[in-house]
Amino acid sequence: MSEFMISPGLILVLGAMLIPVLNGGLRALLLMSLPALTLVAVWMLPADASLQVAFLDYTLEPIRSSVEGRLFATVFSIMAFVGGLYAYRQASTAELTAAFIYAGSAIGVTFAGDLLTLFIFWEIMALGSTVVIWSAGTPSAYRAGMRYLIVHLLGGVILMTGIVAYALDTGSLEFTSMQADSLGTWLILTGFLVNAGAPPLSAWIADAYPEASPSGMVFLSAFTTKTAVFALLVGFPGADILIPIGLYMVFYGIIYALLENDMRRILAYSIVNQVGFMVAAIGIGTEMALNGAAAHAFAHIIYKGLLLMSAGSVLLMTGKRKCTDLGGLFQSMPVTAINGIVGALAISAFPFTSGFVTKSLETSAAANEGMLIVWLLLLAASAGVFLHAGIKFPWFVFFQKDSGLRPPDPPANLRYAMWIFSFLCIAIGLLPNTLYAILPYPVDYQPYTPDHLVTQFQVLLFAGFAFFVMLKLMRRTLTISLDFDWFYRKFFKEIGGEFTLQSSVAREAREQQAVALLNQLIDRLYRHHGPQGILARAWPTGSMVLWVAVLLGLSLVLYYL
Repeated sequence: MSEFMISPGLILVLGAMLIPVLNGGLRALLLMSLPALTLVAVWMLPADASLQVAFLDYTLEPIRSSVEGRLFATVFSIMAFVGGLYAYRQASTAELTAAFIYAGSAIGVTFAGDLLTLFIFWEIMALGSTVVIWSAGTPSAYRAGMRYLIVHLLGGVILMTGIVAYALDTGSLEFTSMQADSLGTWLILTGFLVNAGAPPLSAWIADAYPEASPSGMVFLSAFTTKTAVFALLVGFPGADILIPIGLYMVFYGIIYALLENDMRRILAYSIVNQVGFMVAAIGIGTEMALNGAAAHAFAHIIYKGLLLMSAGSVLLMTGKRKCTDLGGLFQSMPVTAINGIVGALAISAFPFTSGFVTKSLETSAAANEGMLIVWLLLLAASAGVFLHAGIKFPWFVFFQKDSGLRPPDPPANLRYAMWIFSFLCIAIGLLPNTLYAILPYPVDYQPYTPDHLVTQFQVLLFAGFAFFVMLKLMRRTLTISLDFDWFYRKFFKEIGGEFTLQSSVAREAREQQAVALLNQLIDRLYRHHGPQGILARAWPTGSMVLWVAVLLGLSLVLYYL
């Protein structure tokens, strides 16, 4: 198409520049209208919309409308709207501006038809999300943001190197389905997996996200990992390597979430767990599995945002984030507790919630392909999700032994944001065909069958029974769980410090040698050119004339030879 088009994500990116110059009601209106305009623009673009631009010897496609891109852009716009509503009273100007640039860049990725455009928006996302973390204004947030930035710049370098290699191999920059069979495609896949939180760098999510502000973590939970899911969905559907990677992420997230005491770190590890389901489904690669990954990503952004809004409200009103410091809050924060429970039920795939009608596509896809082990592992992981996010989070925060805290529910804008997401969690669960209609492939699936309902209730009841039987073991203490980030936070730091010490000693030795050689040179020059040196003595004029005559004679001889 040749008519003028603009990427919908740029509405948020450019509109964010107005946030610092507006205040009060005008700022609130801007925060609500920008995502709404973006959502309209997403659906105004025709299904086959494309904008192509010549660049050097390549053809770039900064705008390409696709079913997958529209689905992800839709939920990103919804997240920006509800996140803006949740954040606008308590978030700083820098956080709001960075969050909207971050969200707009994520939408830009979903409409990128070439790898160079994708990379540009990818890196803007990294910068925007880093500023969101730093906006918390604490020393721990600054340090975590620096580590986060280093990881994502590393991922960006790997991705860019892969794009260059891929362009040299194929002569094209088109962002389309690829096979991991060359250096370029392997590097691109690695770059995508870094943002997805795949091993061995999964720890950056739990390291950085909980250090953001209550509203900042809500934004962070939605875009980076789910943009990576979109990139994998489009770029590497059916890549077998994604199945074991996804299963690793699933159980890694469960184990660390069960060990964790910090309520927001519990939910951060849960992000890795949930993205693991999506990555494994993309690896399965059938139409049902890819629909499941896309639908799960859509639902996850909503119910994970709801859970983090609930946790953020608790943090905002109590100033505490450790489960050992909380409990009994349902008595004074009933709205927050109810919405947190809705989110917990949705993430646990409880029937009649969004998680039930989306995750079941993934597990059914594994069963349909005869992947018995994968199906059993995903089913067991569903029980694990109910343990750490479905029960542990609401139980220890809202119901366990009374902490004596009696904070009120948060301000109205935070409550409204939570109610919107609670409504969507239940509405999608009750009317799944509305979501199924916008998935990448036609859906011929009925989630509400007797065998599926019975199986899911059995899983949830067993997990719930196991939790309360082992409640004493589930109670957390003030401990620290070591993760892979220990290597670059402690081990590599110690190695770097030792290397610095040894190199300093070697440098000092070399400096001393250099100074000694320089002093010797100075002494020799002084002996010859000093006041008593041979070259500094007075010579008779006749001798000087003689030497000049000899030199001129030699010059003439050499000239005539």
